[in-house]
Amino acid sequence: MYQITLIPGDGIGPEVTASAKALIEAALEKHQSPKIAWDIQNAGQTAETILPDVLLNSLEKNKIALKGPITTPIGKGFKSINVQLRQKYGLYANVRPVKKIIEGRYDENIDFVIFRENTEGLYAGVERVDSPDRIIAEKITTRQASERIGRAAFDYAHKLGLNKVTVVHKANILKQCDGLFLESVTKVSKDYPDIDLEAVIVDNMAMQLVMTPSKYQVIVTTNLYGDILSDLSAGLVGGLGLVPGANLNDDMAVFEPVHGSAPDIAGQDLANPTACILSGVMLLEHLGEIEAAHSLYQAVVDTLNTPSKRTKDLGGTLGTKAYTEAILESLGSL
Repeated sequence: MYQITLIPGDGIGPEVTASAKALIEAALEKHQSPKIAWDIQNAGQTAETILPDVLLNSLEKNKIALKGPITTPIGKGFKSINVQLRQKYGLYANVRPVKKIIEGRYDENIDFVIFRENTEGLYAGVERVDSPDRIIAEKITTRQASERIGRAAFDYAHKLGLNKVTVVHKANILKQCDGLFLESVTKVSKDYPDIDLEAVIVDNMAMQLVMTPSKYQVIVTTNLYGDILSDLSAGLVGGLGLVPGANLNDDMAVFEPVHGSAPDIAGQDLANPTACILSGVMLLEHLGEIEAAHSLYQAVVDTLNTPSKRTKDLGGTLGTKAYTEAILESLGSL
C-alpha cells in the first residue's frame, strides 16, 4: 500500500483534489495495483496554522504528496506556502508539461516540458527597505542550483529520446546572474552530446512560444521566467485548468495543478479539475504505476474530446462532479 500525503488546499482545492483522488484510486483498482492510504493534512487558510508541523511530518515520512492550490496574500500577509515548501525541502525542479489535448488556436502539435529552477532567483524573497520610497530585491543565482536544474532537464530529454533542450535567460542584460545560469547549463550540456542546446533570451522566448510552440521539447529556465512562461504556455493549450505540475528533489515529490485557488467559484461545482487529475497522472508515473497512469490520461483525453462532456470553462456544460463521473466512465470502458 502506498502512503501519500494529501493537501486539499484552499478555495477550489478540496473539490479538484477530491476529483483527482477518486480517479487515481479507480485507475489503480482497474490495474489491480496497490491501494493508497491518504494522509490528509490541511495548510493555508483551512489550517490552524499556515504550515502545520503535522503536515511537515507527514511529508517527511511519506516523501510524496498531492496538493491543491493554496491562497497567497498579495502585497502583505504570509509568505507563499509553495515557496516555503520548495525552499525548506530543496524541491529544486518545478516540472510543468504543456501538451495539446483539445482543439484550440494551433493546428500543429504542442508537447513540451518546462523545467523551472525552484529555490532561488528573485523568488528567494530577499527584499529590504532602502528607504520609504525604495525597495530592493536580490536575485540569487548559484552554480550548484543552475547545474542541478540543467541536469534534470537533460536527463529528462535523454530518457525520452529527445534531441533538443532550450535554455531561457536574460544574460544580455543580467550579465552576472543570468550569465552564470547560462554558463552552468551550457557546461552540463557537454555531457549530453546527442542533445542540442539552444539558448533564447526570455522576451524573445515569449514571442517564439506564441508563434511556433511546436518547435520546443524541453525548456529549462530560472524561477521567475519559468513561472511566467509556464502560464503563457498554458494559454496555448486551453488554460491553466489543463496543465499539471510537480515539485521534485532527489527523494521527495509534491504534485499539484499550476492554477490558483479561485475563491470566487469555490464550493459551486464549477472548478475544472483536469490539471489536478493530470498531476495525479504524474504521481502515478512517479510511483511506477505506468499502466494506471496511461489509462487515466487516456480517459481524460477521451472525455475532453467529447465537447459536451467538458467543464463550463472549456465550453461544456458539466460541473466538477459530473465531469469526474464522465472520466470514470471513460476509464471503465478502456
